[in-house]
Amino acid sequence: MRVIPWLLLFTLMGVTLPTLAAERAEDPNEAQVREIAQGLRCTVCQSQSLYESNSDLAQDMVSVIRDKVAEGQSSEAINKYFFDRYGDYIYMEPVKSGANLVLWLGPFVGLLAGGLGLFVAVRRWQKGQGTQSVAAKSDNQGSVPNKSIEAELDKIEL
Repeated sequence: MRVIPWLLLFTLMGVTLPTLAAERAEDPNEAQVREIAQGLRCTVCQSQSLYESNSDLAQDMVSVIRDKVAEGQSSEAINKYFFDRYGDYIYMEPVKSGANLVLWLGPFVGLLAGGLGLFVAVRRWQKGQGTQSVAAKSDNQGSVPNKSIEAELDKIEL
């Protein structure tokens, strides 16, 4: 007895869901609506496009996109409409201009500056090692030792 309501529910879902999908597939503008909605971020959900989101606000925004596509507006005009209301956040892929350009190029510039700084530091270190080794060689070749070192050594021998 408990199985019958479940069977009816699944049968009803099996009949209605393909019909709803077919209605959306018949709309010639649905591909353009999907493309635009996938490029815009849901303002309620975390990192979901409008087309993927199930929130009421996202569904309303997709309806606005459908209406604007039906009116014949271009994708750029529709994106600008949402940009004017929500700013850069509405785009799934961040804009590569203005202040965002610093965010896009900053890591590469930092990596280049760090590499250049490391190169200069290694070169200076190598030069310092080279001059010290020349001084050490000249001391070992019989040059006159430093007077202060001799004085210290004399104090120790006493």
